[in-house]
Amino acid sequence: MLSGEYKHSLDPKNRIFIPAKHREELGESFVVAKSIRETCLRVYSMEEWMEYIRPIEALDGKDKERIVRALSRNAAQVSPDSQGRIVLTPDLIGYAQITKNAVVVGCGNYAEIWSDENYAAMVADEDLNSMRTLLESFGL
Repeated sequence: MLSGEYKHSLDPKNRIFIPAKHREELGESFVVAKSIRETCLRVYSMEEWMEYIRPIEALDGKDKERIVRALSRNAAQVSPDSQGRIVLTPDLIGYAQITKNAVVVGCGNYAEIWSDENYAAMVADEDLNSMRTLLESFGL
């Protein structure tokens, strides 16, 4: 399970450090893609990426092609270097609005990479009361 919050900096070669505990879970090669709900990046193991897109494969031809194209065109398959860094493409960096500092957050079966500014704003906007109400509705 991917968990924890880690602060790192993007270096001049567009590399960012992925925490060792996350690399253990993600494997030797994994996928970095744009989030469709937030201004951040999502990081999936190859297995989780295939699981993520599996329901899309059941769609009709045109819808399937359109959605797979949108999800995959800017996704990057990456492998950490010997120091645990991955290279992010300029498009991924621009989408997530990462200028220098970033936050890598474990989210169970995937991780997210946020600019530190967007992450701080998202955390500030969290409504813990509504989260608690939703969790309680599930008996948690």
